[in-house]
Amino acid sequence: MVFAEAPAQVIFNEKKEPDDIVEDDAEEIDEEDYEIENDGDEEDDTPKNKFESCCVCHRTEEQGAKLIHMPTGLSICSDCMQKSFDSFNSGFGGGNGIQFLDLSNMDFNNLKDMNLGDLLSGTMSNQKPKTKKAKKKKKKEEPKLTLKNIPAPHQIKAQLDEYVIGQDYAKKVMSVAVYNHYKRVITNTMDEIEIDKSNMLMIGPTGSGKTHLVKTLARLLNVPLAICDATSLTEAGYIGDDVESVLSKLLANADNDVEKAETGIIFIDEIDKIAKKKNTTSRDVSGESVQQALLKLLEGSEVEVPVGASSKNAMVPTAVMNTRNILFICGGAFPGLEDIIKERMTQHSSIGFHAELKDKYDHEKNMLQYVTVEDIRKFGMIPEFIGRLPIIFTLNALTKEMLVDILKEPKNAILKQYQKLLALDEVDLQFEEGALTAIAEKAMEKDTGARALRAIIEKFMLDIMYEIPKDDNIGRVTITEDYIRNNGAPLIEMRPYLQLEQKKREIAAAEEQKEN
Repeated sequence: MVFAEAPAQVIFNEKKEPDDIVEDDAEEIDEEDYEIENDGDEEDDTPKNKFESCCVCHRTEEQGAKLIHMPTGLSICSDCMQKSFDSFNSGFGGGNGIQFLDLSNMDFNNLKDMNLGDLLSGTMSNQKPKTKKAKKKKKKEEPKLTLKNIPAPHQIKAQLDEYVIGQDYAKKVMSVAVYNHYKRVITNTMDEIEIDKSNMLMIGPTGSGKTHLVKTLARLLNVPLAICDATSLTEAGYIGDDVESVLSKLLANADNDVEKAETGIIFIDEIDKIAKKKNTTSRDVSGESVQQALLKLLEGSEVEVPVGASSKNAMVPTAVMNTRNILFICGGAFPGLEDIIKERMTQHSSIGFHAELKDKYDHEKNMLQYVTVEDIRKFGMIPEFIGRLPIIFTLNALTKEMLVDILKEPKNAILKQYQKLLALDEVDLQFEEGALTAIAEKAMEKDTGARALRAIIEKFMLDIMYEIPKDDNIGRVTITEDYIRNNGAPLIEMRPYLQLEQKKREIAAAEEQKEN
């Protein structure tokens, strides 16, 4: 194709007249089908070069168009480009983070030598889509522990007393162990004498507060603490969690800081579930083998720990942790251990003046307090495992008086929780002392410890919490002893009555002040 300076006339091979050509037909014609000739008859109304006019509106610079030269060699005026950008912006819905050029205030005096590609890249780089970034909470810098600010055992026990009722001996043992662990982490040596850690084994009946003690301790401490369950642990290579998963949880709680995790505390709950299975013909993958795998962790060694997974494989990154400074606390209910203790204590002859009766310990509530290492070995724990837990202590079974105190004394007591729930509905909830005693007696019958308290209260509070939102006039609900013993109903007082009683008390108080 040749561009002439004079007006051009198109000559086709099929000898069509120029007036018969339609624009649509002209687009389908190949370059080989026509030539351009100069007839020299008319004046030239088109620009000398098509690149000197706008490729959209065909205006030239002489006609007032401000041309922008595109990278392909074509030119476009600023008005057509702005209309294109506006149509794109409206088509995308706007406000979606896509921003186009604004040519309204642009200087076009020196646009002849300007490249549109550079213009777009320079402008778009300054107009990046606005995206909302999640603000990371700044972590408070925890004060470093020194020998001066280590919490003393009596301070740790005083904080535990606010949440846990009874179990004074267990709280003393745990307070001293944690205190020594703090000192061991800080000093590590004392006069070139290396301090060994004292792992603990906590034995107590179900519902006596083993897990609650550790969870409360976790809120009070500043060291990483992980609570794990031994029931899911299996031998390496079998379905289940490897023993290294207990270290993975500690590492996760320490924000994947290996150095910080190496000075933490691990509580392994339900440790009695990995005892050796008796009279079994199948491979014991979750019993004695797990105890043997835990030996190296309890003793102290360098272990490869999977990061963010429960087992090691080729796709999971690992980190090396040294467990020499990690304090392990193991806990379990050990059901059936009482019978082993009783059998040992009544194995003497029952004939003679100094004989012991076979039923001497039948009514003993705290039989676990007489436990020995030999009893735990007979239960199914291997001697190597017991030897790495030098501190063994027991928790007492809960009495009726302790259950009543658990209902109302701790900071997060069950009764306080329900009173808070009803206070949101502007209703005052009260419990009679006889009702608390009746709840404790029912819990003793279930023989599941403190866990039975919530189940009993939930049963009696169901109808009350269902009916209270129906009537806005209810002002106070009193749980009576007869209601707990299924001999009556709770006492409900309406708001007008309570307001009248309040006015009477105010009048009586005002009269007393006048008399005085």
